[in-house]
Amino acid sequence: MPNAAPHDRKTSTMDNLIRSTPRSISLSIPHSVPDRPPLPDLAPSRPAVREAALARDFARLAKNCLDLEVATYPKPGLVSHIDRGAHRDMDAALLHLSAACLLPYFEAFVHAGLADADMVRLREIGLAAEACMLDRTGGVNTHRGAIFGMGLLLAAAGLRHASNSGLTLGQLVAQRWGRDILDGPASAHSHGGLAQRRYGASGARGQAASGFPAIYRQGLPALRAGTAAGRGNPHDARVHLCFSLIATLEDTNLLHRGGPDGLRFAQAAAREFLQAGGIAAAGWRERAVTVHRAFVARHLSPGGGADLLGMTLLVQALEPGARRVRRVFPVRSPGGATC
Repeated sequence: MPNAAPHDRKTSTMDNLIRSTPRSISLSIPHSVPDRPPLPDLAPSRPAVREAALARDFARLAKNCLDLEVATYPKPGLVSHIDRGAHRDMDAALLHLSAACLLPYFEAFVHAGLADADMVRLREIGLAAEACMLDRTGGVNTHRGAIFGMGLLLAAAGLRHASNSGLTLGQLVAQRWGRDILDGPASAHSHGGLAQRRYGASGARGQAASGFPAIYRQGLPALRAGTAAGRGNPHDARVHLCFSLIATLEDTNLLHRGGPDGLRFAQAAAREFLQAGGIAAAGWRERAVTVHRAFVARHLSPGGGADLLGMTLLVQALEPGARRVRRVFPVRSPGGATC
């Protein structure tokens, strides 16, 4: 028999070694090493990753809706990128700065809703957000009302995602937190709180506890009507929305600044603008600017309407069937990102 080639000899030797191995000896690697503790699972679960992304997206959307409110002009008496309105203590740049600092707190509201948190937790987040706002603005109240209203809506968005509820965001707020909103501590020094106690207005707390009827009964229909009247122009639709909210809302900021007479003047001026054709009428911009200047001359600023404008945009974006916010409401934030 001829001698085997060197390669064949090596193969034969290895085969013999494997065949001669006692069956009691395992060649496999043990599944665990008793002397070494198992490594922790550092990777978050897929649901946790999805929820974190959801919270970031919703928070960014809320912040961009605040930026959109500032980018709307003319808004009677309110701050915009054009002027300060009836305010001496704030401008558009300060409002953008304030909105940016609220991003992590908006995320926290969504996470709180995902966990079905109670009103105590929501208040903690809101107070922390307010402290950040006041620190960034040098003590100027730029977004207290928006923190309250948007915070509740974002928490409701998280709760709806977690529970797969078919209710609207407003219905969820009223159902889950409505009683606690009314029974909770009221701000002793806010302008809205002072007007509520003096004039008996329901204010932001009443709106929230009732499921935000100003958004669902006035805001959303006005936004749709403004989109149609403005031939799809999102900016002009927001002007129409602003006037519609002022015309119907019992705005405690207007009550604080002008009393019942100031509120009646503001509502009548907004209604007159709308009844004359609103943004569908020729020369509407000049007429809207005239109303704006009349508010400024009287030191009237419908801050509640401004908050509800941004909140209506947020609800429009988050409710089922209204997912096209990127196309309908584009906004370029100071950092350059587009919503």
